[in-house]
Amino acid sequence: MVNTSVTLSGLTLDNPVIPASGTFGYGYEFAEIYDINCLGSFSFKGTTREPRFGNEPPRIAESASGMLNAVGLQNPGIDRVISEELPKLRRVFHKPVVANISGFSIDEYVECCGRIDREEGVGLIEVNISCPNVHNGGMSFGTSPESAAAVTRAVKAVTKKPVYMKLSPNVTDIAAIARACEDAGADGISLINTLMGMRIDLKRRAPVLRNVTGGLSGPAVFPVALRMVWQVYEAVKIPIIGMGGVSGAEDVIEMMLAGATAVEVGAANLVDPLASKKIVEALPAVCERLHMENLKDIIGGAHHG
Repeated sequence: MVNTSVTLSGLTLDNPVIPASGTFGYGYEFAEIYDINCLGSFSFKGTTREPRFGNEPPRIAESASGMLNAVGLQNPGIDRVISEELPKLRRVFHKPVVANISGFSIDEYVECCGRIDREEGVGLIEVNISCPNVHNGGMSFGTSPESAAAVTRAVKAVTKKPVYMKLSPNVTDIAAIARACEDAGADGISLINTLMGMRIDLKRRAPVLRNVTGGLSGPAVFPVALRMVWQVYEAVKIPIIGMGGVSGAEDVIEMMLAGATAVEVGAANLVDPLASKKIVEALPAVCERLHMENLKDIIGGAHHG
């Protein structure tokens, strides 16, 4: 019998499969299709202080082995998430959830993280630092070790639950940013967020996306994500949640061998709403085929031969 359980900062999951933020809503939509309690957990839609309607359409574009999105953090805002979304979620999901928080200033991160930290049912907080810093010319918080550390220190000061910093891959040295987050008190690292890309409509001779650029996700980014998980595992001692192009149980194993303790599934949920369920169901058989009895034992295994 394969033991698929893993532990993230004291939080034990039945398996390492976590649908990624932005691809699973607030859970209850998928609960109409299958029992989502089969999942290890899931990361709910990125939440900001104020409601956001997102970018103007078109904001989705297809690409070979992937997709581009420029949705723009559409969400109902922290007040409604706490008063409406979480109560509905608790009726269908009976495990601790990952709360994904986004912000455009350190004050916004602090307010949202402090408030969500008090909510029953939230197991850990995943802080998306790929957002543009409105007080620093629009550069992402996650593009420099100093700004990443500043957000980390600020949210750790107002939270008791584990804080995982979600990193952007659109940087020159992701390991340095991960180390800065660890030094500032982060309990874990989530990576990667989407890679920046674009498409051009040949007939219109203009960008497909109204926003011009968007985030590339899907199988095309898996090798990049795997490389970055590998690098960050070498750089830090805190747990890693790996993501980026994960489409099957074999990808989960590969991510864990590179250093991930748990693995998020993103764009695959948009292609097939049952994708995460199928990965959970396939995982034991894949482990048996590869002679793996306990998933905890394989974390970072590729680093040791």
